[in-house]
Amino acid sequence: MAKRINPNPGAAGLPSREQILAFIAASTETVGKREIAAAFNIKGADRIGLKRILKEIEMDGAVERGRGGLTPAGRLPPVVLADITARDRDGEFLGVPAEWDVGNGPAPRITVAAPRGAKRPAGQPAPGIGDRVLLRVEPSEGEAGRYTGRVIKVLGKNKAEIIGIFRAGPEGGRIIPVEKRAQGREIAIPAGEEGEARDGDLVSVSLQRESRFGLPQGRVRERLGSLGSEKAVSLIALHLHHIPHVFAAATLAEADAAVPVGLAGREDWRAEPLLTIDPPDAKDHDDAVMAIADPDPANAGGFIVTVAIADVAAYVRPGSALDREALLRGNSVYFPDRVVPMLPERISNDLCSLREAEDRPALAVRMVIGADGEKRRHGFHRIMMRSRAKLSYAQAQAAIDGFADDATAPLLEPVLRPLWAAYAALREARDARGPLALDLPERKVLLTPDGAVDRVVVPARLDAHRLIEEFMIQANVAAAETLEHAKQALIYRVHDEPALEKMRALGEVLASIGIKLPKEGALRPALFNRLLGAVAETEHATFINEVVLRSQAQAVYAAQNLGHFGLNLRRYAHFTSPIRRYADLIVHRALIAACRLGSDGLSSDVSVAALDQIGEQISAAERRAMAAERETIDRLIAHHLADRVGATFTGQISGVTRSGLFIKLDETGADGFVPISTIGADYYRHDEAKHALVGERSGETHRLGDRVEVRLVEAAAVAGALRFELLSEGQARPERGAPAKGRGPARKPGSAGRPPGIRNAGSRHRGSRR
Repeated sequence: MAKRINPNPGAAGLPSREQILAFIAASTETVGKREIAAAFNIKGADRIGLKRILKEIEMDGAVERGRGGLTPAGRLPPVVLADITARDRDGEFLGVPAEWDVGNGPAPRITVAAPRGAKRPAGQPAPGIGDRVLLRVEPSEGEAGRYTGRVIKVLGKNKAEIIGIFRAGPEGGRIIPVEKRAQGREIAIPAGEEGEARDGDLVSVSLQRESRFGLPQGRVRERLGSLGSEKAVSLIALHLHHIPHVFAAATLAEADAAVPVGLAGREDWRAEPLLTIDPPDAKDHDDAVMAIADPDPANAGGFIVTVAIADVAAYVRPGSALDREALLRGNSVYFPDRVVPMLPERISNDLCSLREAEDRPALAVRMVIGADGEKRRHGFHRIMMRSRAKLSYAQAQAAIDGFADDATAPLLEPVLRPLWAAYAALREARDARGPLALDLPERKVLLTPDGAVDRVVVPARLDAHRLIEEFMIQANVAAAETLEHAKQALIYRVHDEPALEKMRALGEVLASIGIKLPKEGALRPALFNRLLGAVAETEHATFINEVVLRSQAQAVYAAQNLGHFGLNLRRYAHFTSPIRRYADLIVHRALIAACRLGSDGLSSDVSVAALDQIGEQISAAERRAMAAERETIDRLIAHHLADRVGATFTGQISGVTRSGLFIKLDETGADGFVPISTIGADYYRHDEAKHALVGERSGETHRLGDRVEVRLVEAAAVAGALRFELLSEGQARPERGAPAKGRGPARKPGSAGRPPGIRNAGSRHRGSRR
């Protein structure tokens, strides 16, 4: 029962924000508006004011709304749904919450106190690894991010699926789990329970029984595929994240039966000099561009810019098998060794791909741009086009830079130079608008023909890339504006401003390396840009860019417009990639309906609530794809580094926890971990406020952002995990009156003469996720 408080609230009869937060933090029970009102003796009309305060606190990110009430951001509620994942060295179960916002940091660990024998309620099974349980939890004393949980109910005994690599033995075999958190905890497969698994296969396993001190036992449920080479490493992520990657028979049949659409009902733009500019290995070409000088004297120095996008809506009709599977997938997923497309190749790489010299249907927007780069007006058209050329970014850029080839020489003056002139105007308007200007290199993993990692490169960022990106942004804005003006429901691409709690965390990180976060009233991208500009030429530039990125909200799809903070735009929708994003297909259908461009547009029966639900589903699919892509890169890099154990690398401390340090390597972008138990001969404590590990005796400090040198100790290829040994000394505690030591990667004694590191990294697929 909540205790009644006399808060001395003042004339308004309401407690302060700080008092409410303190009450929520101190409560051991679920807290809602009713409990707060009772505790502070709030009655009548004052309840309306309380509701407003709670809404503001929640919007600031200081609290989170869970099942039945509010909890401080980053803290578990009193009752939580959790998954038991392992045992500790004392034999106690360890669990993690089933739902956790990664923006609040790593998921907390829960030591599960399981009732035994007579203490267990009648009929309730004993919990075990792999079970989902309902727990009553409380924070562990003196251990941040750790909880103790008491089992209320076991849900679904032994129904959890574990993905792992099967290793055959004399009698049965064993499973090596593929998840990082389960590394070192193998599962025994008794003889007769191997199913069709062969040594090295990726399998799904259901746990059968376990011993307090022995290996848990399981049964192979399904053979998922062979991992005989690196080329199959993405298979792990596909199954771990339950990403659909085999098209249903009905979907393939529908795609195979599709026939090219004709010119009927379309404008004939086949003579227009539209062309595609893509990566050299692109197979699905969904956008084409062109620009000309505007002949209108009223727009002297201006341009007419055209962006034509593949008309996927002409082939994928609402409610069809193709449509249902596209919604299920949400987007295409891009791995270094494969692409998992949203649509079958018959659609994505053939009928809808804007191939050179072939007739293709498209939805085009023609925009009139002033000499100042501002868009004056625009209109949408349903057309038939014929791409003049298929160019790569480097090929188009080389032509502009004076190195035209046989394909680009005839296009240079009539097509390419007008494109660059229009981009120059748009760039001025973009600079004046001031979007968030993060500078983070995108690494790309290049594979050999047999699927092994060849090398990792940082592709050059060319004006050709920026040109296409800016043209696509303008087309996306035009789509949102048209649909809003027509009062047509749509799915927006929204990016909210950073939450207050994330800004406070950012301020702490910056303060730990001597940088002060400017305090302003309204948040604007310009604030972050000034900060990034101040560190642009320092050793902290890449690190601060990553920290600022982590402070941002996650961009999502929604039927309500919140604007796009990162691009500094009031309205924004994804229109330019319907081959690989379901959101864009919805926007295409909405434009067809709003502009009366055909009978296959978005039905008026589709409600805003239905679109919001679709937005949530495809946002989740996007997050799933991002995690799968990132983990696959990690596994490929770990596989690549497996024979480099003992090599030394330079990097930067990218994370500090009570368990140790996370290190990001310089030339590779690879991430690894240094356990706290391996750091020096001192006892280190975690200073959360300073984001540092501090030696109790020596005062030696390892801070977030410090430059370090490390030795690779272990590369777990299956899990994509790297473990390092720290070679650099920490920052020493300065003597009184003496300046602090520098923070470069000074080596610890006896660590000279190590071999140099190698290059490695992760990559991201083509196209912005803004």
